[in-house]
Amino acid sequence: MGISFNAANLLNGNGIDVNSVVSQIQAGQSGQLTVWQGDVTTLQTQATALTQINTDLSNLAAAASGLTGANGALTAVTATSSESAIVNATAQSGATAANYTVVVTGLASTGTLYTGSVASATTSILPTGQTTGNLTFQIGGSTGTTANIAITAGSNDTLTTLAQSINTQSTANNWGVTASVVTDANGAHLAIYSQATGASGALAIPTGDGNNTTSLTFEPPVGGTNADISINGIPYASTTNTVTGAIPDVTLNLVSADEDTPVTITVGPDTTSITNSIDNFVTEYNTVIGDINTQFAVNAATNEQGPLGSDTDLRVLQSSLASDMTYATTDPTSVSSGLTNLGALGIVMNDDGTLTVNQTATATGPGLSDVLSTNLSGVQNFFTNANSTGFADNLNSDLTNLTDPANGILNQDLASNQSQQTDLTTEITNFQTQLAAQKVQLDQVFDTVNSSLEEYPFLLDEITEELGSISTGGTTATPTTNTNTTPTAGNGATSTSSTSSSSS
Repeated sequence: MGISFNAANLLNGNGIDVNSVVSQIQAGQSGQLTVWQGDVTTLQTQATALTQINTDLSNLAAAASGLTGANGALTAVTATSSESAIVNATAQSGATAANYTVVVTGLASTGTLYTGSVASATTSILPTGQTTGNLTFQIGGSTGTTANIAITAGSNDTLTTLAQSINTQSTANNWGVTASVVTDANGAHLAIYSQATGASGALAIPTGDGNNTTSLTFEPPVGGTNADISINGIPYASTTNTVTGAIPDVTLNLVSADEDTPVTITVGPDTTSITNSIDNFVTEYNTVIGDINTQFAVNAATNEQGPLGSDTDLRVLQSSLASDMTYATTDPTSVSSGLTNLGALGIVMNDDGTLTVNQTATATGPGLSDVLSTNLSGVQNFFTNANSTGFADNLNSDLTNLTDPANGILNQDLASNQSQQTDLTTEITNFQTQLAAQKVQLDQVFDTVNSSLEEYPFLLDEITEELGSISTGGTTATPTTNTNTTPTAGNGATSTSSTSSSSS
């Protein structure tokens, strides 16, 4: 872009606007800077879109992986109880479908020791005249661990201080008991509770002299019994009310005892969970395809595609996923059952490439819920099998490659995008440095020019005066006075205006 000046204005002493002139000179070069900055913005927008689609792809990979393997989501099982107020159950993967009859005769309980009442929790429990004593009890029944509490007057000889002493020593010795003082209408009582259920938590006061040399009397021990149940008529004892091992891969949770009410536990496929897993896979797939389609859709207002509309890698990804969805397994078991592709399960592809799950049969095909209820094993074999040729096996293998951190198609795209951003940012930084250096030079040059232009009227006055003196033969001529003594623009140095006269 050329710079032009009005000659008449240049010579009036006002000089030039140095900043404006330098800015005009650099404006043409700054156009490239604007282009580069726009390119960076475009790359950043593309990176955001690529990152989102890559995240979608990773979510799809996780959903597809969940449908593979012998213990995958398609093998989910559930256990239901006919009387959950007595016993309920949960099943783990691998549980065999069957019905079990459970009778709960008794629950596992914690052991308790309880003393007779004393007048006050702060009164000494040592017999009159004694300053020491001891209390011995056993954890785990009469053959269990012995706990001995030495009692000293003024230290732990009241119910309150004795309970504190028991708790301190229980923690230190890992006895697994807690003690407290209970007050009722009859007075204060010492209560000792085991923390474990079953026979291992039973408490007892051993018989014999010397085991209790206090004035306390103990009621018969309570609790400390195992759970007593039967499964299909076979008795089973458990130290806890959470029973594992009685039924393979099934956990029973005992709630209450009722020996007169047999409870039926039914173990079978969890079709609700299986359906949800397949629905989740379809949802994740549709999210990927929807985001890809958005990039290729033409905006009616701008007649342009999305930021990634020209990205060939995205086209390749779209084609690869579409191919995966039309995959047909050749596994003999699937072929014999007729379940070789998604359509046979009631999962159909729409015109935009997304999938729809028909839970019930339509005029054009079956429904997923119907297929699950009539041929669950066929559905499981379609998605994954021992030969790794199932639909989910194939898709999982493809997605593993597509999402590879180093070689995945979008990860490579993102790496290239980042490299371009880095290169452009470097170019911009270097160019801005060059422009800054050039501006310093241009400022210096045009400051000098400006100073000369501002001095011009004064020089002209001096010449005019000198010429006038010569032409009049020594008569002093009246000099022309410059009215623009202070320049109105420019960064250059300004000269002070002066009027000189010469005498003949």
